[in-house]
Amino acid sequence: MKLAYVDTSCLVAIALGESGSASLAARLQRFDRLFSSNLLEAELRSALAREGIAEDPGALTSWITWVYPNRPLTVEFKRALPAGRLKGAELWHIACALSLSLDEKQLSFLTLDRPQREAAAGLGFPT
Repeated sequence: MKLAYVDTSCLVAIALGESGSASLAARLQRFDRLFSSNLLEAELRSALAREGIAEDPGALTSWITWVYPNRPLTVEFKRALPAGRLKGAELWHIACALSLSLDEKQLSFLTLDRPQREAAAGLGFPT
């Protein structure tokens, strides 16, 4: 089974029709299951509102299995921080991916954010 954690940057690119978004959407569809924190929904809706797009992103978010951590992610934060200079939301997404308790080599981490991608790769996630 092909699994991936998807960062907001991917869905924003698709929603805004950025260059390469069609191939990105096709890549996402090759995975059997996509995961993300529900922070993605807030970030996606915020990006669409900033661009003046009133469209509901439900079609994009319907691809996602939501990750709702029910405990502090302190262990995951401590593990992720040495991997790179991460902003809060970037750290949250990587920590949520780590919290899935899957072998990192079996869970791809998809992002268009270079520092986040480098940190995820440094932690063993295919990117």
